[in-house]
Amino acid sequence: MFLLSINLYYTIRFPKKIYFLTGKKAHLERFINMEKETFKSGNMLYPLPVVMISCSDGEGHDNIITVAWAGTVCTNPPMLSISIRPERYSYGLIEKTKEFVVNLTTEDLAKATDFCGVRSGRNIDKFNEMKLTKAKGDHVNAPMILESPVNIECRVRDIIKLGSHDMFLADVLAVHVNKQLMNEKGKLELNRSNPIVYSHGEYYGIGSLLGTFGYSVKKEVQKKETKEKDKKREKQKDDANKESIRNTDSHKKDDKKDHKKEKKKDNKKDNKKDSKKVNKKREASSNQINKKDASKKTKKENKKKPIK
Repeated sequence: MFLLSINLYYTIRFPKKIYFLTGKKAHLERFINMEKETFKSGNMLYPLPVVMISCSDGEGHDNIITVAWAGTVCTNPPMLSISIRPERYSYGLIEKTKEFVVNLTTEDLAKATDFCGVRSGRNIDKFNEMKLTKAKGDHVNAPMILESPVNIECRVRDIIKLGSHDMFLADVLAVHVNKQLMNEKGKLELNRSNPIVYSHGEYYGIGSLLGTFGYSVKKEVQKKETKEKDKKREKQKDDANKESIRNTDSHKKDDKKDHKKEKKKDNKKDNKKDSKKVNKKREASSNQINKKDASKKTKKENKKKPIK
C-alpha cells in the first residue's frame, strides 16, 4: 500500500513522466521519459516502400514516376493502389491507358529513384537519363524496368478522387522477379537485392533481419508441440512396455505349458521304461521259477526210476 501511494504521488506530481518500482528492495526509479509533443496533422506513416511506376501513353512515349504512397489493398483477388497528384505528367498517362507497372527499388537504384521523383517526364526521357533498360511485360504495354528486382503489372480498376492525391485502385496481372533472388526451395529472397524505404523525405536501407512472421509465438507453439510429442513418446513407451510385459507373460505361460508337456512325456517314457524293467524282472523271476520246478521234476523222476 505504501509503494502504491508513492507511485500515485509521483504520477500526480510529474504527470508526463512514467515511474516504476524494480528490484527486491523496490527502489523507485524513473523508467523512461514519455513526454509527447503534438505535431501538425498530416501523414506520419513511415517508413514506406518507395517504388518507381513505369507507364506509357500508348503512342511510344514512356515515363517513370517515383511514388511512396503505394500499398497492398487485397490478397484475393490481388490488388494494390498508388496515389498521384492530378497535376503530375504520369497521372494523365495512367488515366488514359488504365495500366502501369510497379518496379521495386534497391540501394543501387536509389539515385534513379530520387531523380524520377523530382524531374518531370514532359521534357526528358528518364530511361535514357538514368540509363535504365526497358523490358516488355506479358499483359500491359507499359514497360518494365529490367534493373528492378520485382516488376508488378497492373490494370486500373477504379480512380478514387480524394483531395491532393487521387488513388488508382488496380488489379495485379503478373509479377516478374529476378531469378538470381530465388533460392533452391523456390522462395524469393528479396533482402538480397538490398531494397530501400522512404521515411519523411529520406531513403534508407532495410537493415538486418529481426524476425519472421509469427516468431513471437513460435517458441510457445514449439513448446506445445514438444510437450505433445513427449506425451506421445511416453504413451508409446508405456504401450510398448505393456506389450512386452504381456508378451513375456504369454511366453512364460507357453513355457510352463511346454515344460509340463515335456514332463508328462518324460514321465510316460520313465513309466514305460519302468514297466519294461518290471516285466523283464518278472519274466526273469518266472523263468527262474520254471527252471527250479523243472529241475525238481527231473530229480523226482530220477528217484523213481529203478537202479539197474
